[in-house]
Amino acid sequence: MTDLMELSERDRLVRKERQASVGGGFRAPLVSIIIPTLNERDNVREIVSCLDKVLAGHAWEVVFVDDDSRDGTLEVLRDLSRSDPRVRYLHRIGRRGLASAVTEGILSTSSPFVAVMDCDLQHDVTVLPAMLARAQEPDCDIAVASRFLATAGVGDWSRNRLFLSNVAKKLAHFVLASKITDPMSGFFVIRRNAFEVAVRDLSNQGYKILLDILLSAKPSLRVEEVPYTFRSRLRGESKVEPIVVLEYFTLLFDKLFGHVIPSRFVVFSLVGGGGLLVHMAVLATLNRGFGADFKSAEIYAAVAAMIFNFFANNLLTYRDMRLVGLWPTVRGLLVFCSLCSIGIVANVGIATALFRQDYSWWLAGLAGVLVGAVWNYATTSIFTWRRS
Repeated sequence: MTDLMELSERDRLVRKERQASVGGGFRAPLVSIIIPTLNERDNVREIVSCLDKVLAGHAWEVVFVDDDSRDGTLEVLRDLSRSDPRVRYLHRIGRRGLASAVTEGILSTSSPFVAVMDCDLQHDVTVLPAMLARAQEPDCDIAVASRFLATAGVGDWSRNRLFLSNVAKKLAHFVLASKITDPMSGFFVIRRNAFEVAVRDLSNQGYKILLDILLSAKPSLRVEEVPYTFRSRLRGESKVEPIVVLEYFTLLFDKLFGHVIPSRFVVFSLVGGGGLLVHMAVLATLNRGFGADFKSAEIYAAVAAMIFNFFANNLLTYRDMRLVGLWPTVRGLLVFCSLCSIGIVANVGIATALFRQDYSWWLAGLAGVLVGAVWNYATTSIFTWRRS
C-alpha cells in the first residue's frame, strides 16, 4: 500500500510539472521520432540521451512502440515517460512487426515531421538534424539516410549480408519509380502529409517500411538522401532473422499483385504445399515402411500434415499475429484442425461432384484443392489467428 501511495504521489508531481511546462512556454514538437522496440532494455535510455544532445534547440518527442518486451524494456519506458514529457510509448499486445509498429507510432503523433529509426544505436543519431533540415526543404517529401552514397558505409557487414542487400536493392529498383541508393534503409524523416498520401495503401508487412511507403504513395514522393555509416550493435540481440527474406518477397508480391491475390494467401498456400509433402512422407513411411493398413496410415498422415501446417503458418503466414504461450497455441491448434477437417470434406465433396459430371480427374481434383484452400484460409484467418 505504501509503495502504491508513493507511486501515486510521484505521478501527481509529474503531472503537475507537465502542466506547469505547458503553461510556461511549451512548444509543440516539430518532429516525432518513432522507434520500434522488442527487448531493448539496455538501449532505450542511451538513445533518449543521444536525441537530447543532437536535437538541442529543436522541439521534439520520441515515441517507442513496444511489441510486448519481456526483458524489462517496458519498465524503463514507463520510468522515462514519467520523468520526461518528451518520451512516450505504445505497448502492443498480440501484434508484431516493425512496419506495423512504425505505422501505429506515426498515427499516434501530430507533428509535421516524423523520423523513423531503430533502437539498437546502429543508426547514427547525429545525422538526424541534417535529415530534418533536408526534409524541410520545399522540394523534398522524405529524407533517407543512405549507407551507399560515396561518403557513407555499411560498417562491418559480412560479404553474404552485403550480397543479399545488393540483390534486395536491385529487386526494389525494378518496382520503384525513384532509383534511390538505399531503398532498404530503416532510417528516414518524412513529412506528415507525404505519409498520409501512402498510409491507406501500406502493406505493413515485414521490416522494410520505407520501401512500403515509397511503393504505396501516389503520386511518387520526392526523395533526398543523406550519407551515414551503419554502426555495429553493442548491446542486445539482432532481430534480423532468415525469415525477413520471405517477408521481403511477400511485400513485393503484395505491392505488385496484392489487389488480385492476397500475399498472405500465397504464403498460406505454399505452407499447404509443404503440408502435402509431410502427408505423403508419413503415409509412405507407415504404409510402405511399417506395413500399417492404408486407412490408418492416411489418418495419421492427415493429422501430421495439419499439425505441420498450423505451426508453419503460425511462424510464417501469421508471424505478425503469432500465437505464443501454451494455452493460446493449443487452442489455436485445435481450432485450426477442426476447421481444416471441414475443408477436407469440402475438397472431397467438390472434387467428387465434378468428377461424376464427367470433368477430367485432374481438373476435378484441382477444383477440390482450391475450394479447400480458400475455405481453410478464410476460416482460420478469422477464428485461429484473430487480431487482438
